[in-house]
Amino acid sequence: MGRATQAHRDLYEDQTIGGENPGAGFDRHLANPQLVALWVAEAGGQVVGLTSLLVQGKEAEIEPLVVAAGHRAHGIGRRLLDQAMSEARARGIRFLSVRPVARNAAAIALFVEAGFRLLGQIDLFQDLDASSERRWVDGVTLHGHRLRY
Repeated sequence: MGRATQAHRDLYEDQTIGGENPGAGFDRHLANPQLVALWVAEAGGQVVGLTSLLVQGKEAEIEPLVVAAGHRAHGIGRRLLDQAMSEARARGIRFLSVRPVARNAAAIALFVEAGFRLLGQIDLFQDLDASSERRWVDGVTLHGHRLRY
């Protein structure tokens, strides 16, 4: 989970994301009762990718999908995604979701290419910390509203 946190820190240019102990988030993820499957990708004896499937009734979420920076764009993420999608189908899941961060254009492209083309929910934020290091980018219009991400 540390790699996922660092990727988000880099995307948003904010090294405070995830707090001082981002690995604690992975421990909470493993303890989640909705976690039904977890897959890892290895290269050279090291874990270079990870994904898991969280199930609640007939709905499931793929969370997280992480590939180490030096191993991206080699099909690892797609193979992990395909495995999770296959497991969801085998379990009779009706709706399968993913929640990439808005700035992760490569992840969004991967998910759209894999068939994720329906918007189900949008998280809107308001940055209340005027001293925040986070830089927001202009560029998305939704229902006529200009949004930053």
